[in-house]
Amino acid sequence: MPRLLPFLPVILALTGCQSLIPGGNRDIPEDTVLLSARHCLSEYIQDLEKVQLGPCLKVVSVDGKAPTVSEDGFIALPVATEVQLETSCVYRHADGTPIPATTETAPFRITPDTFKKGGRRWYLHAQTQARGVVGCQPTLAPSVYPTYKTN
Repeated sequence: MPRLLPFLPVILALTGCQSLIPGGNRDIPEDTVLLSARHCLSEYIQDLEKVQLGPCLKVVSVDGKAPTVSEDGFIALPVATEVQLETSCVYRHADGTPIPATTETAPFRITPDTFKKGGRRWYLHAQTQARGVVGCQPTLAPSVYPTYKTN
């Protein structure tokens, strides 16, 4: 034990840093995935030196019923199961407030092949990128960031 004493601060620091990693998956059962119930896209546009706010998506129903959303904003779904989601998308003004006239809905089907393995968090985006897109075309990703960066 005395030989480990000099390494104790390093071990404690590493343990502390790991607990700060967002979206830790230790609490998710292997037969379940967590899907974001609501997610807004944004992207930093380097040449303009500003954040471009993209559309927001909200899951409004799971198999025709209101979703059960956890305190951290996720919906638990079983793996290898077909599920029909109904989503609502809305674009935002530069200050982040929604533009009600842009609201539209779109279905999103999860097939038994969509989530073959559990224990992860997934994000449903309104589009593949935050800038230069129109409409509600839900896309699934394991990241909070857009699938494509805007050129």
